[in-house]
Amino acid sequence: MKNILCAGLLLLGMTFTSCEDYLDKSPESNISETEAFQNFVNFQGFVEELYCCNPDMSKATWFSEFNMADGVLSTSTSSYMICSEFDAGNYWAWQCTSNSWNQCWLDQTSISTNPAEAHDKGLWPLAWYAIRKANLGLKNLDLFYGTQEEKDLIEGQLLFFRGFFHFQLMSFWGGLPYIDTLLSSNDNLELPRLTYRETALKAADDLRAAAKLLPDNWDNTIVGQNTLNKNYQRINSSTAWAYLGKDLLYAASPMMNEASGNSNTYDVELCKQAAAAFDEVIKRSESGASPYKLQTMDKYSDNFWKVGNNQLPGLPEVIMAPPTYAGWESRWSLVNMYTPPTLGGESHISSPAANYVDYYGMANGLPIDDPDSGYDPTHPWDNRDPRFYNDIVYDGVKMIQGGGGGTDADPYRYAELFSGGNLRDESSASRSGYLMKKYLCAGANKYDNEWDNIIISVPYLRLSDVYLMYAEATLQGYNSTTASAPGTMNAVQAINVVRERAGIPDLASKYAGTVDAFMSQLIRERAVEFAFEGIRWMDLRRWNLAGAPQYLNKTAIEFDRNEDGSILNLRERLITKRVFQDKHKWLPLPTDQVNLYPSFGQNPGW
Repeated sequence: MKNILCAGLLLLGMTFTSCEDYLDKSPESNISETEAFQNFVNFQGFVEELYCCNPDMSKATWFSEFNMADGVLSTSTSSYMICSEFDAGNYWAWQCTSNSWNQCWLDQTSISTNPAEAHDKGLWPLAWYAIRKANLGLKNLDLFYGTQEEKDLIEGQLLFFRGFFHFQLMSFWGGLPYIDTLLSSNDNLELPRLTYRETALKAADDLRAAAKLLPDNWDNTIVGQNTLNKNYQRINSSTAWAYLGKDLLYAASPMMNEASGNSNTYDVELCKQAAAAFDEVIKRSESGASPYKLQTMDKYSDNFWKVGNNQLPGLPEVIMAPPTYAGWESRWSLVNMYTPPTLGGESHISSPAANYVDYYGMANGLPIDDPDSGYDPTHPWDNRDPRFYNDIVYDGVKMIQGGGGGTDADPYRYAELFSGGNLRDESSASRSGYLMKKYLCAGANKYDNEWDNIIISVPYLRLSDVYLMYAEATLQGYNSTTASAPGTMNAVQAINVVRERAGIPDLASKYAGTVDAFMSQLIRERAVEFAFEGIRWMDLRRWNLAGAPQYLNKTAIEFDRNEDGSILNLRERLITKRVFQDKHKWLPLPTDQVNLYPSFGQNPGW
């Protein structure tokens, strides 16, 4: 128990010299089962291990790909990468037992809540562990002696994590038993699987209760004064409202609604409830009650990475992210995975798929296939959406910033991504004609050597996602682009908040008038705003679009380059066609656990 308390306190950056000082316990002493729950210091230490149960999907191993939809292409020698396995329809690859490389953050052969190591964390085992731990805490809440504020903070966190981890599990595996009591060997453990909707509504009850117990900002609580200005990663009311909205919107989405025995359409009532929950987050942000604000575009990359002095990325936009377990793992996972070996990265890398890059529109806010966009295939990277330049390395971008490396560096100083260019290679460099920039600082290479101090964190949830999910929930709940219920703004206004931050004009009127036209641009907007953040696979599935032909092909571009920089013979080449059948709507459940009792059942098709 002492180790658990120390781990939790270290994780969230407590300013005390040691766990012993903070707990006022001697090193050889032990904490009894009841003593762990009797005061705030001990109970909060117990709770904080739950934060350590959040896996970092980008650092499960040395190069852990986490984009499983149509966004990235791995090199031809990277068939073991989770994106390649899923492209081939092998969804069993989420389990470590199916792949000796342990490439997937959903499962790991060794499981740990150690705050100093991200490699041993898997969602499936740790979520169930966390749910049991939350139930243990809730069962012992009566043992707690403290102020009402302290008790509310403890209970709110426990309820949040119980709902959050159930939501994480069901979004991958569908409806499951909802464990809201502490089970023992004397209980009937043959718990029935619920429908997705039933599971989601139980999670919603926990998340709603948590939202009402937790503060808007821990810095404004008496307890939070002990860690003033260091409470950023703690769960607060906005976190709970945001996940309540996400839980309800997912349950309302066509695939989940259909899986619950309804039609392949949105559940209107759940959409309205989701919109109301998101509205709570937006109101708190815009009033200043919560610490969350959209990051300015000139600091957009602060959402994902920072360099130097162990600075954590995320403030003030990221609502929830996995804890940063060890800063050095950013260099040896994400940087390596997206940097060609000639620049110091791994021999097998991932790069943005050309089909996906086409979602980035123009600086005038129009998609590139709009006849009024001004897109010019001879200068395809001119006047694009500012997020394109933040996220994508294209032909001609400066790769090596300084003068280091001498003549050895000269061939790679600027990206040659044309056909036959020095950073194009099917097996070891860019397969698609593009390279990743979103998670890499300038100079992330062996010549500039700016990568050793980088800390990268792929967010779970950003405030921009709340605005766009609010737009979707309001649109589908009220069948209108201009209905403003529950009150803060309508769907068009919400999407324009995100577009304005990006530096592009408001949504054109031709796309703002009807639900279908608006939805087509919302799908594209989400693809751009959350590119390579692991969200796309969830979105396509819940919209029941994952099997649509336009989302199956992964392509590369081929082109020649004139001396003046213009592009000749730009063409697209099919690399792979993703496999998607009805069974791929859900991941298969572990066979050994499905067989524990007959009524549990495997997911359809597996």
